[in-house]
Amino acid sequence: MKINKQEILNTGNLDLLANKAVEGFITGLHKSPFHGFSVEFAEHRQYNVGESTRNIDWKLFGRTDKLYTKRFDEETNLRCQIIIDVSSSMQIEEKDSLSKLQYAIWSSAVFLQLLKKQRDASGIVYFDDSVIASSKIASSSRHYKELTHQLETYLTYKSAQKTTDISETLHTIAAQIHKRSLVILFTDFLEENRDIEKLFDAIKHLKHRKHEVIVFHTLHRSSEISFEFGHSPVHFIDAESGESLKLQPNDIKALYVERMKVYTSNLKSRFSQYKIDYVEADTSLPVESTFIPFLVKRRRMSR
Repeated sequence: MKINKQEILNTGNLDLLANKAVEGFITGLHKSPFHGFSVEFAEHRQYNVGESTRNIDWKLFGRTDKLYTKRFDEETNLRCQIIIDVSSSMQIEEKDSLSKLQYAIWSSAVFLQLLKKQRDASGIVYFDDSVIASSKIASSSRHYKELTHQLETYLTYKSAQKTTDISETLHTIAAQIHKRSLVILFTDFLEENRDIEKLFDAIKHLKHRKHEVIVFHTLHRSSEISFEFGHSPVHFIDAESGESLKLQPNDIKALYVERMKVYTSNLKSRFSQYKIDYVEADTSLPVESTFIPFLVKRRRMSR
């Protein structure tokens, strides 16, 4: 089910619209793409016919010829922390598509519907150069309504020249989340000082705490990756610093594209190194163009 920009911005009921989207374009994904975490092994118990075979101790079966499953001290549903970059670069408006922030908000609303259907717990953090708002992680119906209502307010969010500090935010989140969680990050990675080492120090902090991390690199591909601005002079204004520059796009296009290619390639390589799911989210495409391949991949991995 395709949901267009105006429906998202004008519906007044993000929860209902996201539910329709989930029912529409995720039909057929019968097996959950997300699973809860079992933190620490406690003891064995006898396997009962009809149960999942996922936790059967096959080594013990080899020694005893009897089926036992592993029980864990903390068998929980999934806990999910969604982190949304709301800095000025995320707010840049596009004529025919959602802004990066609106895309992240809409995607998060869809994620909330998925988590709600699984009765999983979730929370949301909003940040720019620091954390500006956050919620607890919970699973009640009331909590989900509150999260969705807050998301709606960020569809029209505007701030004056706010920069991004992803690393500091991730360190803060890592220190605050005490139980193993799924962390989903929406950002364009457009920081004034693109220090990859500093960023991955924060990523390692999350991984050290045994959190699973999924990154949605949220960009408008034609302008921010391919630098498609035509042949006429363009007046550029940096959304985060206010710096102004008038230039001929074709004069710097090749250099810009090459530098962005190197930067994004480095990000992808490092995320792969740390076994972090990296998803390129192009805001010029419908959300389902990103979600369906991602969820199908997750389902295959969970088999």
